[in-house]
Amino acid sequence: MSNASDGDTRIWYQSFVDPDEQAPYIRRLQEQLAACAAGGVRFVVHGISPPDRHLSPLTELRCAVQTVRNAIRAEREGYGAFVIGHFQEPGLIECRAALDIPVVGLGEASMLYACLLGRTFGLVTINPVFVPWHRDQLNRLGLAARAVGVRAIDTQVASWVRAFDDEDAYRQVKDDFERQARALVDAGAEVIIPAGGLPMQLFAREKDFTIDGAVVLNGIATVAVAAEAALKLRRLTGAAVSRRGTFAKAPPQAIEEFLASR
Repeated sequence: MSNASDGDTRIWYQSFVDPDEQAPYIRRLQEQLAACAAGGVRFVVHGISPPDRHLSPLTELRCAVQTVRNAIRAEREGYGAFVIGHFQEPGLIECRAALDIPVVGLGEASMLYACLLGRTFGLVTINPVFVPWHRDQLNRLGLAARAVGVRAIDTQVASWVRAFDDEDAYRQVKDDFERQARALVDAGAEVIIPAGGLPMQLFAREKDFTIDGAVVLNGIATVAVAAEAALKLRRLTGAAVSRRGTFAKAPPQAIEEFLASR
């Protein structure tokens, strides 16, 4: 197999936040991805405006449509892989059905890696509204049997953005997170996953982060390495996704109709 071109070394990282409204998060995210990147690989972070800020299924749907559009654009612009950097991963199935390059989701990659670190894991999300979504996500991925449970902190996106630059705000959300995580550890969780890009990035400053012996997974680093692995495996084997069943390739006409729709 021939060597990849320069364009194939770029990985599109699709965040669901606004680059201006959540600038501290975007800046640190780009820095961490650059630190994780293997030689010759470059992550390019893209946001969504308006961002996913209303904690509503309707907002998730809007962002999913934009994500699929961006995924198609990424492949056409020569990116080698596409990352959905939002834990709920709306649009993941549709992206894989539309693209021939690897598509990696933050939630799926984090939970699959958690299964290598321990026999059980638990999710701590940033708002109670996400709890049923994550339970559905666990069932969809076939991982419900490995999950001890899903717990939530009652916060808003703004609380996490503020915590990047405000130490008092950081200590508050960290204390709240650890309180929920300990309940999951007491219930048997061996790995704790901050269920969202914002808490994952915020807690990346904590090296070897554990709570009562349970690993707190760094999902940003995990999805970065998973995307690089998917990119490398495609180069080595030629395979990016199975076309049997769930991710059957959408006809070109369907893709063009989707892009033309408003």
